[in-house]
Amino acid sequence: MNRLVKCALVMACCAGICVHAQAPQKVNPADERYKADILIVVAHPDDEAFFTPYAVKALNDMHKRVAVVFGTRGGSGGNRYTRERGQAMANEREIEAREACTKLGIRNVWFLDGKDSASQNVLDSLSNWGHGANLERLVGLIRLTRPDVILTHHPGVFVGENHGDHQATGVLVVEAFDLAGNPTVFPSQLSGDMTHYESYLSNLQPWQTRKIYVGSDAEDGKQFDGSGPTYSPREISPSLKKPYWRVALDSAMSHKTQFPEDIERMSKMTDEQLEKIMNDPNTGWWGDPSTLIFAKSVVGGAATDGVFSHVEEKPANPATQVVASCSGGAPNAGEAGVELGGPWHFYKDFYPAHGLCGLKVAKEPEIGVKAGTTLIIPLVVRHDALKPAQLSVTVNLPAGWKAGPGDLKFALPGEASTAVSIQVETPALSGEELRKAQPQELRVKAEVDGKPAGEVKLNVVLRGGGLPQSL
Repeated sequence: MNRLVKCALVMACCAGICVHAQAPQKVNPADERYKADILIVVAHPDDEAFFTPYAVKALNDMHKRVAVVFGTRGGSGGNRYTRERGQAMANEREIEAREACTKLGIRNVWFLDGKDSASQNVLDSLSNWGHGANLERLVGLIRLTRPDVILTHHPGVFVGENHGDHQATGVLVVEAFDLAGNPTVFPSQLSGDMTHYESYLSNLQPWQTRKIYVGSDAEDGKQFDGSGPTYSPREISPSLKKPYWRVALDSAMSHKTQFPEDIERMSKMTDEQLEKIMNDPNTGWWGDPSTLIFAKSVVGGAATDGVFSHVEEKPANPATQVVASCSGGAPNAGEAGVELGGPWHFYKDFYPAHGLCGLKVAKEPEIGVKAGTTLIIPLVVRHDALKPAQLSVTVNLPAGWKAGPGDLKFALPGEASTAVSIQVETPALSGEELRKAQPQELRVKAEVDGKPAGEVKLNVVLRGGGLPQSL
């Protein structure tokens, strides 16, 4: 061999570039610091308390990793502790939320950019939040944290569940659940960096979460019995030697802007006094047993199986979970008819579109509103798409309730469906009357061009307070 060639080979090997001795290039794995077994996604700081007793159990006795995402920083509500409001209070509530999570042992906490929206209408919240942008952010966080299970709010209307932001969070979670595993959705999150200074491509991987469970503020918690796995917040943690609710309560004490009087009162109580309160079914913060309401899964098993049962199975494609209809089929095209509009009409389409036909919902449409305010009954009227139509509406009302505006007659344009709304003035009630208030069934009957077009029912409960029905 030529002496010059031999020298070149020797020098190359000494430099570490000899072909036979070359080491493989290292490809970095996903960051395990942010891997979560459970991702809790809630609307506002303090809403994590829906799930904190279970989080204590999962962290300390099941050895699971838990992370939290908040949809908003909570700047729209009142400050019961000091004078700050709006963005200033939102900054304070973010710190309170991080402190509350730290007390649980949760350090991976993120906030979306949703604006705290003080109404019961999920559509208001989705609009005010910037639906698409926050959906993209949530999909990115799911791909970063790679959870097996997500815990979130129930996307549905109930008496007692009076915050559209809660419902909007549930909607975003269901959408993100179906999208995060799809390699064609938000592709910039999945692309790798092309240059050293690339700052827009995330180099994540698609991820399919296995299950969603939800919680609800519905007054009738019994309606969810049997709809998912249960656990006892009063159970004594083997590792902590205290009940799960006790750690959860310590965490909740961080939210001073929201519950200063409760925090001050409870901070002076003995453990025995606190235990008496928490063990009382009428005053305890968490039901015993507590149900994690099953919403959706892409693996096998029954709704009441354990939270982590079957999570090791290969997930099905969520697209195959779509069901034709949760209500027995679509109405005939061109046939006149009437349905509840607004959130109820949205959910009628949303549930089947995302395979949620097994999700426990109210048996009849219902809502709670403040007595003495205006109730809005949104309607969607189907009629002939090729010509205008005349709509006439009648509403049966309890004594003291008044419907409007006008004589409830509407001239509809030529289109397949038209949205209208009926306003009902509810009576102001005394404290005693509010305590005795029972659900009132309102029936709205419609006629299109003089012919019956059906009716809708809405159960309404009058309350002493609560958020407005819509912004």
